[in-house]
Amino acid sequence: MQVLVVGATGTLGRQIARQALEAGHQVRCMVRSPRKASFLQEWGCELTRGDLLEPDSLDYALEGQEAVIDAATARATEPGSAYTIDWSGKQNLFAACERSGLKRLVFISLLDAARHRDVPLMDIKACTEQWLEASDLEYTILQGAAFMQGLISQFAIPVLEGQTVWVSGTPTPIAYMNTQDMARFAVAALTRAETVRGSFPVVGPRAWTTGEITQLCERFTGKDARVFRVPPALLKLMRSLTSFFEASLNVAERLAFEAVTGGGARLEAPMERSYAAFGLDPAETTGLEAYLKEYYDTILKRLREMEADLDKDAKKKLPF
Repeated sequence: MQVLVVGATGTLGRQIARQALEAGHQVRCMVRSPRKASFLQEWGCELTRGDLLEPDSLDYALEGQEAVIDAATARATEPGSAYTIDWSGKQNLFAACERSGLKRLVFISLLDAARHRDVPLMDIKACTEQWLEASDLEYTILQGAAFMQGLISQFAIPVLEGQTVWVSGTPTPIAYMNTQDMARFAVAALTRAETVRGSFPVVGPRAWTTGEITQLCERFTGKDARVFRVPPALLKLMRSLTSFFEASLNVAERLAFEAVTGGGARLEAPMERSYAAFGLDPAETTGLEAYLKEYYDTILKRLREMEADLDKDAKKKLPF
């Protein structure tokens, strides 16, 4: 198929682009800065400059396409509200799909979004799902929880380097998923009629708390973690302060997401129906323990290889 990937430079989007290529699809990636997306072109993707807030660029990007995989989301570093990109931008995209006659769309959403309408990002996802359900588009909605890749900077690296691990809220079991596995579901949806006009949970095989993740990192590194739990009152204060300024409004909305990830309610779902509909084997899904072990095995091997070329003073600075 001719497939347009929106949000292709993101952690998930690039995995979707790569796997779509490997599946034999012709992949076009809509990016805001082609210079920063040259790696996608090297893989074999076609690049087109576009922005969800520029309707004309969407018409051009969709020309000749048969399907869209939408993995775009506002980044925490961007100014303004996430509603601008994650709601207004999505409406522009869907309207452009209707103008072009394109019907097939895969949308990346969040698990249990409708239960957390007071959290901006969840509210946006829930509204988008409702809009798609009322549309004529042949959509597939993938409802994820959180990605394993985010745990590297939050837990894996700080434990390895003896830095503080910052956690907050009530211990909440979350079924983290590898972005490569989420990408497999997104690409598989393109050729699976069973997924059309359906919403499916797409989460990892087991839910983990921050305490359990920290223990895994300690076991793989042989180091004791220094954990600091941020008081909920402090997060609430930070959210209040940042919400006063337009430039930091997106940060405030992201802080509100703590009510989900630190609320204590399990973020997981049964996956039998999802695996059956997408024709995928659950045995091929990455477990968090295996993911972290592979990360540490790789990074520690590289550090030890570097050690041979360092002088005595430099060796003292190595994190092992």
